[in-house]
Amino acid sequence: MARKKKRAPLPELPPGARFFDSHCHLDMDDYNADRSEVIQRAARAGVSRMMTIGIDLPSSRAALRLAETNSGIFCAVGIHPHSAAEADDAALTEIRQLARAAEVRAVGEIGLDYAKMHCSREEQITAFQRQLELAAELKLPVIIHDREAHYETMAILRQAAPLKHGGVMHCFSGDLALAREVVDLGFYISLPGVLTFNKTESLRQVAREIPLESLIVETDAPFLTPAPYRGKRNEPACVLYTAQCLSEIRGITLAETAAQTTLNCEKLFALEGK
Repeated sequence: MARKKKRAPLPELPPGARFFDSHCHLDMDDYNADRSEVIQRAARAGVSRMMTIGIDLPSSRAALRLAETNSGIFCAVGIHPHSAAEADDAALTEIRQLARAAEVRAVGEIGLDYAKMHCSREEQITAFQRQLELAAELKLPVIIHDREAHYETMAILRQAAPLKHGGVMHCFSGDLALAREVVDLGFYISLPGVLTFNKTESLRQVAREIPLESLIVETDAPFLTPAPYRGKRNEPACVLYTAQCLSEIRGITLAETAAQTTLNCEKLFALEGK
């Protein structure tokens, strides 16, 4: 019988250092068997805060329940472009109601996805615009999903500007020029485990040249597991692999990356001093 390969140890953080996983989906069925253990592993690894993200009404409700019952977990509520057809008046009214909870720190994830086209372009654009308006009304930042829709996404964000409470381009997939446009809007760039993959020089250039004050890290767990476990289930503790890669690209310590990216998340989600 072949011996099961042991998981490589996570990078060790210096005492007092901590990370913030800015984007995960802890409500998903992938965690039904061991959700508590996943959350505990993250805490032991130094991931002291996590944002669990809604993608439709059921997941937004579940994200809020998780945030209400677990210290260090906050959430975002919103309707993903895959479910844009569901973003009617009733749905947005419930998103507004959910967002009144103190644990809700953003509207998201919202945006455009022209890769899979689960909903029409018109449905996606309408849902995106309406939720940007809702976020402005609620005085919350936005978490943006942009897949194969860079031009249209930026056009809608510019039209909605100024976005006074900011936002983040989740799982950034553009080039350096796009990253600079995003930062000029006052948004953060979120780097996922893709940064650790081979042949990602465009994303590595973004990680190298965009100021660290504009970068945050995420897992998008259970998706996009960083190397060396690409293809397996992701979890918030694995944000340290991405952070280690970012540190190596920039030539700084993991502690420096932890300090600045965590501060950036706390600013974005209005959690400084909390």
